[in-house]
Amino acid sequence: MAHQTIKTSYEQLSERLNRFPQGAPPSELLFSILRVLFSEKEAELVSLLPIQPFDAERASRVWRTSVPEAKKRLDGLAEKALLLDTEYEGKTTYCLPPPMAGFFEFSMMRIRNDLDQKALAELFYQYMNVEEDFIKSLFTDGETQLGRVFVQETAIPRDKDLIVLDYERASHVIKTASHIGVGMCYCRHKMQHLGRACDAPMDICMTFNGSAQSLTKHGHARAIDVSECMGLLDTAYDHGLVQFGENVQNQVNFICNCCGCCCEALIAQRRFGILHPLHTTNFMPQVKAETCIGCGKCVEACPVEAMALVSAEDPKRHGRKVAKVIEGSCLGCGVCVRSCPKGCLSLASRQARVLTPVDSTHRAVIMAIERGKLQNLIFDNHALASHRAMAAILGVILGLPPVKRLMASEQMKSKYLVTLLSLRGDPSRPDAVSSTSGS
Repeated sequence: MAHQTIKTSYEQLSERLNRFPQGAPPSELLFSILRVLFSEKEAELVSLLPIQPFDAERASRVWRTSVPEAKKRLDGLAEKALLLDTEYEGKTTYCLPPPMAGFFEFSMMRIRNDLDQKALAELFYQYMNVEEDFIKSLFTDGETQLGRVFVQETAIPRDKDLIVLDYERASHVIKTASHIGVGMCYCRHKMQHLGRACDAPMDICMTFNGSAQSLTKHGHARAIDVSECMGLLDTAYDHGLVQFGENVQNQVNFICNCCGCCCEALIAQRRFGILHPLHTTNFMPQVKAETCIGCGKCVEACPVEAMALVSAEDPKRHGRKVAKVIEGSCLGCGVCVRSCPKGCLSLASRQARVLTPVDSTHRAVIMAIERGKLQNLIFDNHALASHRAMAAILGVILGLPPVKRLMASEQMKSKYLVTLLSLRGDPSRPDAVSSTSGS
């Protein structure tokens, strides 16, 4: 007699998470993390939620309960930062954030007594730094990634005709955000529990717009104004931290201020640099070799080991060293430029500009196409057979050989499809699909 395996709530939740364009490969470590964060009942209920943003009425239908009971449960999950809740024109919309950037980070953004954060830190470290499946899939699957690097604005030369667009500036994100919050750096907080944290500032990771609205409402981040946030940006510059934020032009939801020793994104850049895990800036440092003294300050400052000292090949000064940029590894952040005591480094434009998705919907659609998950975004109501059939058709298209799949993909990367996905979130909102919803 055949045995049927009954999936646990945590396995069901894992399957739900992997409908995101950026998922979380299942493993015993992942299930252990989910058990710390979710009760068994919470995992069961969350596994049933749609990918698209939803309201309490839709959750009540999915859960087959009353609207007041569904809202109470949703508000409790938002209180624990397992869901994000945003208010727009008097209506509350909820979404399940992906693991990263999402509820993994939220669990460590402040000191909490309701979680064993030390145990959680150890699990996170094992899942991300020992088992590499999660980090590798997060940062290297597909060509379009979740995050991008911002140029350090104080490193931009005033005497060069560089084109620096508004969305390339962290200061522009800060000044145009509807809400701003600051919390503890997840990466350094995690390393602190392991006794490996550096001395970079801890309370310096920024959230904006819808994410900040929810996280500050429930005390996971502290609400701040533009002036204080600009001050924190200057502090990050002074400590040589890299600004790594959401890979969109509009409505950026987070900017982390990253060190090379603790932060997952920069560690991924060093480990998998050849696979381009991070979107760089549109700039590249240039070395003025004739005045470089080979002091190595830029090598020490670079968080991704993209600077080196090489022979100057100077026949008059044997053994003289000069700095060299390892272009394939360089983020174009400008940290090295600020570190040079002689002003021998400056930023110049890259030969080809890096393309940044317009908004979270645009990015999520492209990421889903590249990862074979577009059907999850469009047809996430798996209760209807017709939807399952359409999802299967799209799954076949996305499983075609690369050349044929590319032909189909180019048709899917259309304004019509982006608009369709936005309308499925909330017809009244131009940014209906939240970036942290993963859809």
